[in-house]
Amino acid sequence: MYATDAQKLWQSYQGSQRKPADFEDFWQAGFQEVAALGTDYHLEPHPLPSSVAEAFDLTFTGVQGATIHCQLIRPKHPPKKAPLLFQFHGYHTDAGDWSDKVAMAAEGFWVVALDVRGQGGLSEDVGLITKTSLKGHIIRGVESGPKALFYRNVFLDIYQLTRIMVAEPQVDTSQLYAYGASQGGALALICAAVAPEIKEAFVCYPFLSDYREAYRLDVENSAYEELAYWFRFKDPLHQREAAFFETLDYIDLQYFAPWIKGKVHWAIGLADTVCPPKTQFAVYNQLSSAADKEMLFYPEYGHEYLPKFGDHMRQCLADVLKEKE
Repeated sequence: MYATDAQKLWQSYQGSQRKPADFEDFWQAGFQEVAALGTDYHLEPHPLPSSVAEAFDLTFTGVQGATIHCQLIRPKHPPKKAPLLFQFHGYHTDAGDWSDKVAMAAEGFWVVALDVRGQGGLSEDVGLITKTSLKGHIIRGVESGPKALFYRNVFLDIYQLTRIMVAEPQVDTSQLYAYGASQGGALALICAAVAPEIKEAFVCYPFLSDYREAYRLDVENSAYEELAYWFRFKDPLHQREAAFFETLDYIDLQYFAPWIKGKVHWAIGLADTVCPPKTQFAVYNQLSSAADKEMLFYPEYGHEYLPKFGDHMRQCLADVLKEKE
């Protein structure tokens, strides 16, 4: 599919439009829960062979008492006020190699990379639910209601992390950025949604959106396969289908999109069968301002490394830093 074809096909697509009536109240209650936890955190030096950067294990206590871990890499000789990049990883994995962040630290950035709770890194998932979560994290807690959803806690971890970093005296709160791909792309957008201070977000083929449509689109061969597994093993007659999707609406990226105030740079592979392009347009089309977003199309690429996007991100950040000189 060509970029022009994709734009014609999905440029007006607005997703399922099933936003819960109490969506804002639900998330405001979560933010108040985080506010009660405060912005305390602990730093432990982490060995990093670098002449330009230093590293720390950053931990804080999140909702439900979970210990949340992040990598913090910053310049050894930082400016008085440093820009900061929040970085988020893909599904089931972790924050990655520490050395991957050194290049940004060499440019003067602090980089904070979250380990998503309960996945491949060091962050804990201590939540208790009354029903099984089967295989995946999208559906974890779905039978116990929206407050029990796994991703509710993850989104609140991100909100708490942004509050911690905004309160850090050495961070320039006018120069905050977010980056991620797949699950990480979704979490970078959540970061931009819950933290109005985020100036720009750089995302590749984000996950966690438009669940009803994702279910219809060859679901068993996509990242949304657990939706089909839940119906197959827990509700084969689809008697609870309405309640199932109504609960997932609370963690659907499309309903957070209007909260985003910063610029969004979005890379999409039009051959992506893991996070279908249509589900991504459900979010992109609802971003608050067409003047503050751009989509970079990769017609021959799927859910994989997208060349030149990293260079595009570095150029955008270089231009911003030059403006600050």
